[in-house]
Parts: sequence; C-alpha cells; structure tokens
Amino acid sequence: MKTTTRVCIIGGGVVGASVLYHLTKLGWSDVMLVERSELTSGSTWHAAGGFHTLNGDTNMAALQGYTIKLYKELEEITGMSCGLHHVGGITLADNAERFDMLLAERAKHRYMGLETEIVGPEEIAKLAPIVNLEGVIGALYDPLDGHLDPSGTTHAYAKAARMGGATIETHCHVKETNQRPDGTWDVVTDKGTIHAEHVVNAAGLWAREVGAMAGVYLPLHPMEHQYIVTDEIAEIYERGSEHPHVMDPAGESYLRQEGRGLCIGFYEQPCRPWAVNGTPWNFGHELLPDDFDKIEDSIAFAYRRFPVLERAGVKSVIHGPFTFAPDGNPLVGPIPGLRGYWSACGVMAGFSQGGGVGLMLAQWMTQGECERDTAAMDVARFGDWISPGYTLPKVIENYQKRFSVSYPNEELPAARPNRTTPMHDIFDDMGAVWGAQYGLEVVNYFAADDEPRFETPSFRRSNAWDATAREVRAVREAVGINEVHNFGKYRVTGPNARAWLDRIMAGRIPAPGRLALNPMLAPSGRIIGDFTVSCLSETEFQLTASYGAQAYHMRWFLQQLDEGVQIENVSDRLNGFQIAGPRAAAVLEACGQQDLARMRFMDVRRAVIGMTDCIVQRVSYTGDLGYEIYCDPMAQRQLWDTLWQAGQAYGMRPFGMRAMMSLRLDKFFGSWGREFSPDYTCAETGLDRFIAWSKEADFIGRAAAQAERDTPPARTLVAFDVDAADADVQAYEPVWINGSVQGFCTSGGYSHHLGKSIALALIPRDAATAGLSAEIEILGEMRRATLLDTPLFDADGARMRG
Repeated sequence: MKTTTRVCIIGGGVVGASVLYHLTKLGWSDVMLVERSELTSGSTWHAAGGFHTLNGDTNMAALQGYTIKLYKELEEITGMSCGLHHVGGITLADNAERFDMLLAERAKHRYMGLETEIVGPEEIAKLAPIVNLEGVIGALYDPLDGHLDPSGTTHAYAKAARMGGATIETHCHVKETNQRPDGTWDVVTDKGTIHAEHVVNAAGLWAREVGAMAGVYLPLHPMEHQYIVTDEIAEIYERGSEHPHVMDPAGESYLRQEGRGLCIGFYEQPCRPWAVNGTPWNFGHELLPDDFDKIEDSIAFAYRRFPVLERAGVKSVIHGPFTFAPDGNPLVGPIPGLRGYWSACGVMAGFSQGGGVGLMLAQWMTQGECERDTAAMDVARFGDWISPGYTLPKVIENYQKRFSVSYPNEELPAARPNRTTPMHDIFDDMGAVWGAQYGLEVVNYFAADDEPRFETPSFRRSNAWDATAREVRAVREAVGINEVHNFGKYRVTGPNARAWLDRIMAGRIPAPGRLALNPMLAPSGRIIGDFTVSCLSETEFQLTASYGAQAYHMRWFLQQLDEGVQIENVSDRLNGFQIAGPRAAAVLEACGQQDLARMRFMDVRRAVIGMTDCIVQRVSYTGDLGYEIYCDPMAQRQLWDTLWQAGQAYGMRPFGMRAMMSLRLDKFFGSWGREFSPDYTCAETGLDRFIAWSKEADFIGRAAAQAERDTPPARTLVAFDVDAADADVQAYEPVWINGSVQGFCTSGGYSHHLGKSIALALIPRDAATAGLSAEIEILGEMRRATLLDTPLFDADGARMRG
C-alpha cells in the first residue's frame, strides 16, 4: 500500500470514485482512494440508479446535466458499460401550484440549454400510458432522465481514475485522521498510515464518524428508504420501447421500468431516520428489514395512479439507508478553519449529482475555485451553530418534502425557532411573521391584528402584500426601523489591517470616520463578496456583508490572512437597528443626537444613544436617508426603547425583509446571492464602479477585472419595468429579445412605492438601450418588459445622501 499521497479520499462509493477520477482529469495523478470494504459498499450498491436534471437551484441542475452527459464519456474512456437507459422522464402536476412550479422550472431551463417541455394529458398518455390521468393537469418532460447500473458506473469511474494514475486500496479501514503541525494529514488505517497533503471525506453513510476523527461535525443523517421491484407486467414488456420514468409528487413516488416489470420508490410521510447514534462500522452489503407498514398509504396512492401495479406481484424489496443534509443538497468543499480537509458527502442523489460534485471539488482543490457558484452545496452554508439536534428534524422534514412543491417564499417550520435575538419577543408581540436565515429568526413582515400570522406559500403574490405595502409606505413617508442582525459583521484589527484589506478588497479602503462599498474578488475576477468597509481607526475596521455567508467569508479571510492582522467574526456579538426614511435624522435629534443627525453620507462614528455605546453608519440599503446603528446585543433592548419612544412622534414603524427587498428595487440595488455571486463579475453587474483602479495595491482578481475593463463582457445587468399580472419575477426567468431567449432575470419583485413590477436581469450588452422592449416569461406567460436606465426613485441620490 502507498504510504504517501497528495490526496487521500476516504470512501469508495460513486462520489469518492468521481472525485478521484476528476482529480486525475485535472492533472493530479498522485491521488488515492481507500475503502473499508469493496467499492459501492455503502448506499451506492442498493441505489435505484435513477438520474434527472430537475433541481430548484439552477447551478445544481446544470451540474446534474453535466453528470448525466458524463456517463457516455466514461464508457468511451474505459470501454466499460454504465448500463445507461436514457428513457426520458415526466413529472406530474395534479394541482395549480405544482403546475406553476413546473412552469417556473421549464422557464429556467430555456437559457440553461436543457430541452425540457411542458406536456398536457394527451401527450402524457402517449409517453406513459400506464398513468391514470384523473386529476392530472400536465407534466414536465425531460428527455435526459433515465437510469443506469450503479455498480458498473462506479467501477467505470474507478477504472478511468486508475488510467489517470490514481491508486485504489480496498479492504482498508480508516481508524484515525491526525493533522500534523505543518497542516498535512496522517490517515491511520488497519494496513498502515498514509501521509497526505489533503484528505477528502467521501465516506457516505460513515461521513459523520470519519468527520468526528478530525473534530468535524458534518450535518447529515441517514434515512431509511424503500423501493419495490415488481414481477413481469404485460403492459411493460409488450411495449415497443422502454417506459419513461414517472415522478408523481402527489403520491411521493418515482417509477421506472426494471426489466420486464417496474421499480417504484417512495418518500413517505411516516419516514424513519436510521442509525441515530452512529452508523455501525460493520454495516455494508446488508439491507434493512422490509417495512410495508410505513409505505402503506403510498402504495395505495400508487395503485390509483398506476393501476397496473395492483395486478403485479412483488419480485423484490430494496430497503436501505441514504444520507441527507438538512436541505437535501450535498456537503462539498473545504471545511472552514481546517487546512487540507475536504467534504464530499451528503450526496443523496449520487447518480444525478456525483459527477458534478466530483468536478467542482476537483476544480476547488487544483485551481482554488470552481467554475460556477457552489453556494447550494458548499459545506460552509451551515455555520458552527448547527448541531445534531437541529439536523435530525430538518433531515426528516426534507425527506418528507422531497417531492413537495418548493415555493420561493416558503418558510419551513422544523427545528424553529432555533436562534433568536433579544428583540424576538418584542417583535413577536408586534405581529412578526418569521423567516429564518442561517439558523437565525428574521422578521419577514408584521401582520396586523386581523391578518394571519403565516405567509401562504405561492409562486404568485401572497397574503404578505398589504403588510409589505404598509411597511414600505412608512419608510418612504416617515421612518422605519428594523434589526441589523442579518448582516454578517467582522472586526479587522492590527498594524497591517489596512494593507491587508487593500489586498483582499477591490475597492477603496476609507479614511478614519468613513466607509466605502467594496467588492471582494476571486483570482478569476468573479465576485465572492459584497462588503461595506468602515474605518474606525487606522488599525480597526468593521466589515459588513450577508449574514448567511459568514462561514464562506471567514474561510476565505483565514486562507488569505497576513501577519499583523487579526479578524474576528462578530456577527452575533454586534447587533442593533437600521432606521430609514425622510424623518430618520429627526428621530436622532429627538434622542439628543444633533451631531449624528448631521452626519455626512458614508460617515461612521462612535456615539452614545440613550445609555448605549453604538457605532453609527450613515448608510441604508433601503436607498433612503438612513442610519445603521450597531451595539452590544446585551444593550439592544435599551437602545430599542430609546429609538422607539423618540420615533413615535415621527410615525416610526417596524419593517421586515419583504419590505426591504421591495425598497431596494426602487434604486435597482443588487443583492448577495442574486445579482452578486461567484457566477458573475463586477463588469457584468455594475460593481466595477466601486473598484479603486488608482490604488497601488495588487488586489486579488485585479488582472482579471482589468481585462474586463479593457474588453467589456458580453452581458450586463439591467432593470426592467414588467407588465406583470399576479406574479412577479423571482429569479432565472428567461428574457426574450426579438423572439429568442437572450438573457435571464437575477431577481425581481414588486416596488410598492413605485407601483411597478421590477426585474433585474443579465442581457447582451449591445441590446441594453433605454426603452428596449422585451418579454419575460413568468409562469408560462410572456409579459412585456421595458428597460429602465435610471432609477425611478431618488435618481440623483439627493435624498439618500441627505
């Protein structure tokens, strides 16, 4: 057995084999995989082997498309068969909400190059004649759907990796992973110790246990999953071609042909977690006992949807565990704060996602970044606040909602509330309707006494409409107040703090008492952060950005840290409020803070408001006259009392995130994860106006950004006034120009202040002229859209700057 290697991958399922292959494909040949038993010994061997492209996250859908197309390449490289059956698949909709979801997904696929289509009952009957169409409205058809041989595919990955120089060691049980002082790793096995620069945890069912060896908690949990293979069915074996896959969300089932019969699996409501206290090391090629009781209702529904099943005998039952993360997506990437340790686990849909996961992780390891935004599967999307007590109910919830409609405004209830601020009970008493971000309760809006305390999930305008309009009006006409708890906050100190920030931020690092907006770039020039940098002194700075990106940003900061610089994540140790609106300055004057009321736009200073020491910034994401006021959370309620009492004379009202997202549209402000992400560059999104080209620092990404400055990219971010009906743009709707899809929406919504539906979109630069008439496809309807080149509110910034 090799005792030294550049990369040691732990786990020989389809994901580990894919990572191994992709590392060799990208030029790293000194790589090895260790497996405690045989390849495919975990969840891989008993998987149903289906694959599909449908996924609510467009990057995940694209990676699933990559995975599916990769299989023919593997067959060509290795001469081995993956057992491919490209039979196509349909996803049924039996109510308006499910059909809306399919319409939204089809629209996304237009610019992604996925050839899906919406089909009606007549077409469904031709494609899948065994379906009982009673109550079915329509379906999404995907010609790429199909299934394969799990074992053959895994071994094809393995052979392709060996051909690239990789080594595979089976029957090699990992006992310990110990990090040396230089950051490299000793992987202790029952065959000896392997010294590796990098360790990849692809241990599947055992990923929790392997992670614990390195002091890492990975939020995932195995769930029992059952599918049935039938005896021969004449309606199947007498067909001239293989029957397509059918996903029936109403019945929580998936169905495909298996030989001369059918295979049908279920995501049942009375589901059961498995191995709650840890996966036994001796579990392998076993199955769990049959359990028809828990799928009794699912089977009854399947008999109605697919009547041929009622006449078919059961040939075999496959009942085994799969691992799930709290949101159902994989856990991939470098573990924050731990050098050389990588995650590639929680890949529940291994044969849909395994290739894409392998590609992304291999790019991350060999090139330092991925070709697309990996936020949906980045292991850093969960912070150090997460625990097994949170993970288990969220995994159960995700399993139960596997085939449920996924709404853009839906707030799932399991494991909530989890983390709250000192304002939670006060806001709750005021009618708060809560959402959650990064485990933290966040106010979406405030319901009136006669309104429900729940936002109805919908693809269309929801029952939050009136409340959001009230809150927007309060901000634009008087003054609104909300928490700043959902900003990520960082304290940077030390003698080299300014020089370090100059290197990692592309924009100007401000003088003491001032702040500046700053893009943070990857070496490729793509956007990895959208920050406000505030200079409190020459050796102390405060950074603010998206709360949900804390672990992602801290991982980058620590990777780039220089001597003479200290950085702390103070996101939960610094809280406070934003006040915004034309009367915001008057509120501060009423608090006895005339100096704060006269602060210049982009000023920052320390002050005492009431009895509370604060950091006050003259800036607001609402695009209005406003202030961000930060304090110790222990003093937050006292600060609230001071501001709230003073604000009553000026019409102060609380507002939530629904209003915030409406207000930012008035100024065409972009948002992290929507307009600003690693999928885009500054020159595409307009953030290049914040790049400090004149500064001497060779900031990260400078060369790539300069190249785009010299040769502007083909697309640019614009705003549209949309002639919408009862549904506004959410994200990824296609933009039609001159009869063809030439762009897509990054986000949008309704501007209650302007009384307009607004969309932000990326379109060809040469088409971006004022007044351009285009169409945006919203839920299957073409809606006229007119390009706006100037914000319709405070266009010259006079009110915002005060």
